[in-house]
Amino acid sequence: MIKPVCYVRGKFFPMDEASVSVNDLGVQRGYGIFDFLRVSANVPLFIEDHLDRFFHSAQEMRLTCKESRQEIKEIVFQLIKENNLSDEHGLQSYFIQRIEKYINSKGKKIIGWDEILEGGLAPGAAVMSWRGMKGGIEAAKQGHEVVMSPTTFAYIDYMQGDRIMEPLVYASLRMKKAYTFEPVPEGVNPALIKGGQANLWTEQVYNFRQAQYMTWPRGMAIAEAVWSPKEKRNWNDFVKRVEDHLPRLDAAGIKYAPSMYEPDIKATKEGTNGIKVELMPEIDGIDSYYSFDNSWPDNMYPKYSSAIPVPKDAQMMRIINYKGNQQVGRPMAITVEELRKRAGYKD
Repeated sequence: MIKPVCYVRGKFFPMDEASVSVNDLGVQRGYGIFDFLRVSANVPLFIEDHLDRFFHSAQEMRLTCKESRQEIKEIVFQLIKENNLSDEHGLQSYFIQRIEKYINSKGKKIIGWDEILEGGLAPGAAVMSWRGMKGGIEAAKQGHEVVMSPTTFAYIDYMQGDRIMEPLVYASLRMKKAYTFEPVPEGVNPALIKGGQANLWTEQVYNFRQAQYMTWPRGMAIAEAVWSPKEKRNWNDFVKRVEDHLPRLDAAGIKYAPSMYEPDIKATKEGTNGIKVELMPEIDGIDSYYSFDNSWPDNMYPKYSSAIPVPKDAQMMRIINYKGNQQVGRPMAITVEELRKRAGYKD
């Protein structure tokens, strides 16, 4: 049997010598798998020991094996061999099932992200379905409880407007799409779907004001989608009620995104070297006005009605949006260089 070791900050230590404080680790920047702590052999014993000391409501355990890491590869595959397992997925399942028994002994249940489906679910485990709805549907069909939290509808760390208006992250989620979230899919027992959850991961959120901005009003859309029957929802009516709430957020000093007033900007090729621009509003009743010179437009400038050809000498397109006679949203400016990229030109 291999002696238990703990992998901390790129070095191996005997488990009895390894003492790691959360304060020592710092806050991670970005996302991924981090090398601050990795336990190699006798993983469950290490976790059980630390749960005994720090038991709170430990509900997520995940083992990640990266084959490219030579320093743990031999230990991982020896664990697979010693426990008659098929592969890394089998090792993860072995780990989850063993930890589940321990958590159950403390009067708790485990819940894990949908990766715990790989290799076989622990008997009483609940699943958080984040990679779309598929994992949650599969778990529910196996008789497990599920919380639906798919990236496609509920990840509010994603950009919520055109990317020229947002801090760049890896994907977008408009409020209108979040409103279509249906946490109870067809073909599964509704009693097993415990609900839906929105996630605001903060590795790319700079401060609390930005966290507010990412949450509102998009969080209202997800709340209504989770709390309201599908047949009772109405997007246009919802938008009116959101607009009623915005003055309340202003009065409370809560920052929110005005993205619903700002169209997405789509560019396509026209002819041999031209560009055609389309503005795609999220809500009804928005009028967009634009310019290609060096001035900011108002509602006396050309009004968008259909795809616009970009003048050959233009360097910037500026857009302003109105609802009736009131300017709404933020002024938008996009370079012709960016429009060319969106149209698919390589230069």
